[in-house]
Amino acid sequence: MRRLATALGALAATALLSLALPGTASAANGQLFIAPDTTIRNPSGCYEAPVFPLILRNQTNASALVHDGANCTGRVIAVVPPGGRTTQEFGRSVSIK
Repeated sequence: MRRLATALGALAATALLSLALPGTASAANGQLFIAPDTTIRNPSGCYEAPVFPLILRNQTNASALVHDGANCTGRVIAVVPPGGRTTQEFGRSVSIK
């Protein structure tokens, strides 16, 4: 009887922990186009601009942030909403989640 109670207690604790932990992060759905020829399906993370100026078309369900520094550092100089586009002379990288 004592083993059964211990096993049920462990099972209950595992169930509670699985409910309490947040879900995993997911990528944006759709495509991110960075001119001249970069297309990222279901993007998530940081992407470098291959040429200047940075030309971006956001065909995802999330906003994309244009940064003036490499590796998504520096200031955010533009927020591109879903379905939006921009050309940024000083854009060096793009982040999206």
